[in-house]
Amino acid sequence: MIKIKGITHKFDDHIILNNININLNNKKIGIIGDNGSGKSTFAKLLNGLLIPTEGAVFVDDLETSKNGKEIRRKVGFIFQNPDNQIVFPTVEEDLAFGLKNIGLNKKEIENKIDKMLSFYNIEDLKYRRIHELSGGEKQLISIVGVLIMEPKYIIFDEPTSSLDLKNKQKISNIIDNLDQHCIVISHDLDLFSKFDQVIIFDKGNIIKNDKANCSIGFYKRMIEEKEFSF
Repeated sequence: MIKIKGITHKFDDHIILNNININLNNKKIGIIGDNGSGKSTFAKLLNGLLIPTEGAVFVDDLETSKNGKEIRRKVGFIFQNPDNQIVFPTVEEDLAFGLKNIGLNKKEIENKIDKMLSFYNIEDLKYRRIHELSGGEKQLISIVGVLIMEPKYIIFDEPTSSLDLKNKQKISNIIDNLDQHCIVISHDLDLFSKFDQVIIFDKGNIIKNDKANCSIGFYKRMIEEKEFSF
């Protein structure tokens, strides 16, 4: 379980998140809200990419402010832009990097890479140079780069925002079938059709935390009211 206890987060004097308390224990959790509502900041607090100004975040009783290295092994983070995540020039090198850091030998690394690429039917990308990949292929490699480390939780920050319909569906299917706990930030409401829970952020606060269909219906009505008010 990820526990959020009284977190407030500020940039300078601007409050981004305001006294958030929530437990995240469902298998598939969606997070939605307008731009600037605090949802991406919230996501980065969950694995210690950011430390809250006030309050605490616990992952299986480890606190992000004190146990950052252990938590980042437990909580994988997939960025909106895969270019911010992929750092090596070829697919094989990039996938091997994290495995080397945890002490696997060359044969073990090769076996894990081959197994993961085969599972997602992208063996042909193994020796490709990153700059040659399409946007959808880069997003796939960024996801595989996290999955290969076998985290318990995975956070996706807008995983389909720059993809065409075909690749959006592919990423959606991958998320739906993952065994890990997934927390997904997205404006793509269709992505949450099979989710257990959806949380709505607005102006740094959680205004709805319910089953997916209830939260999505609430959010659509909220957007319609805002448009009507103009």
